[in-house]
Amino acid sequence: MKTRRYIYIGILAAVVSCSHMDELTPQGGIVLAEQVQKVNSVIPSRADASFNGMYTRLGAPGSVFGGTRPDDWGFLMIGFSNDIEAADVVLANSGYNWFSACGNLTSRNADYANPYVRYAAPYNEIAAANEVLKAYTYSSEDKEVRYKIAQARAVRAFAYLNLAPYFQFGYAAGASDLPCVPLVTETTTNFTENPRATVAEIYTLIIEDLTFAIENLEGYVRSDKSRIDRQVAYGLRARAYLNMEEWSLAAADAAKAAAGYVPASLEEVSKPFLYDIGEHNWIWGYDMRSDIALANPYATSSSWLRSFSGDGYAAACQVYACINSLLYDKIPATDVRKGWWVDASLESPLLEDVTWNGVSGSAVAGLEIDNVKMAFLPYTNVKFGMYQVGGTTNDEDWPFMRVEEMILIQAEGLAKSGKTAEAKVLLENFVQTYRDPSYSVTASGRSLEDEIWFQRRIELWGEGFSNSDTRRLNKPLVRFHKGVQSNVPEAFRFNMPADDGWWLMRFTSAEKNTNLAIVDNSGGTQPVQEQHGELRDGVTD
Repeated sequence: MKTRRYIYIGILAAVVSCSHMDELTPQGGIVLAEQVQKVNSVIPSRADASFNGMYTRLGAPGSVFGGTRPDDWGFLMIGFSNDIEAADVVLANSGYNWFSACGNLTSRNADYANPYVRYAAPYNEIAAANEVLKAYTYSSEDKEVRYKIAQARAVRAFAYLNLAPYFQFGYAAGASDLPCVPLVTETTTNFTENPRATVAEIYTLIIEDLTFAIENLEGYVRSDKSRIDRQVAYGLRARAYLNMEEWSLAAADAAKAAAGYVPASLEEVSKPFLYDIGEHNWIWGYDMRSDIALANPYATSSSWLRSFSGDGYAAACQVYACINSLLYDKIPATDVRKGWWVDASLESPLLEDVTWNGVSGSAVAGLEIDNVKMAFLPYTNVKFGMYQVGGTTNDEDWPFMRVEEMILIQAEGLAKSGKTAEAKVLLENFVQTYRDPSYSVTASGRSLEDEIWFQRRIELWGEGFSNSDTRRLNKPLVRFHKGVQSNVPEAFRFNMPADDGWWLMRFTSAEKNTNLAIVDNSGGTQPVQEQHGELRDGVTD
């Protein structure tokens, strides 16, 4: 059972107020680390508030705009947006769909709110991490200070991992020397003429930050899973190495991150799950405290991704997060994960023990409650559970990292470093034991690499990996097959080649107007309906 805490965290005003890079420093000049440390020596609570606030803002509603917008919920919203831009998460084309710009990829408009949040939130987090690095003086003798500095650097790396894959093509496309995003560290003083660093330079900082964190978090025992410990840092570095195509290093780090954790069992995933940070397969998560969620329950993952919310956009407005039927149809009937979504008839075995407003089982899918719940759409997810079906608090936690992801990273790293036999054994053991007793790697006829991607697409569906995976693998966007019936709305029904410049996010107008060194992405054209229906991805073929 979740322990609800009502702790109000103060964040330094300079951090709270910033919404783009021109506001990472106060008007009138630069605050140097020495100055911050001097103030903190007089008011020590400032440093601790800055550190705690760094974690709180990761998923807090209104983290950028500070108001009541239902599409402003930090890194949880970033992952959701990125998924919708890819192929596997489908939302209805509705006036209540605040994420339609992601569905039709008009999110490249530099003046839209959605791309603004996706750019500002990571840089706000970088600012918060840099504030922590300014606040504390490193001491090899003071382990508590070392732990905080190490966590700040890991958080900064996490923020850059949420920027780099979307503003430039990656290593698989040979883009390591191309411009990515500006580097901002605790020593940066020029914010108005700060050009884009290369992809390689961004990842150099990411690896340096995470290596520092790993070295300096040895012995750290965290109070709860909302904090970054050494295994989380290993997991983040595994993600970075995967993006960099450092296969052996990715596999090794993933194994270290996973050590001691056990995947959710067949029984545990045979009902809605993934809502409590205490779940044993979570390595790192966001603790959505009740006081945070109640600030704006609509701006939460529960509002948009959890089909059982009694006060959320998904249920009330029928903008349920659904799986693309092309992917759903490829899931074997023997795989328990097939039930993570209702079928075309609105049925799923995961609903068997679910009761809402006096109805139970499959009847829940068709249930309608005025201003609360509309009937599920075909292929609506029932993967994400809640503390209470029909609950209104929306304080369900969110997994930033699960052991299942680390196992799949390890399998991919092994496969792509030539250790195919080891990769097959690892993959088969995981899927057979925890998801599909009938599973065989060779049963689908896919290549091993595509099979691992298929397993990632099923297992991690809705958790923010779809877009980045497609991009790092240099795969085309495949939302539909020409002549094949699909549940993708017409406005969002298009495919796009892997090298199309429209993949790349554009920089916000606020950033370009302030940072004069920015040269924006400009390639590609707005996709049109039904384009490139001949493209295939190797998984949904």
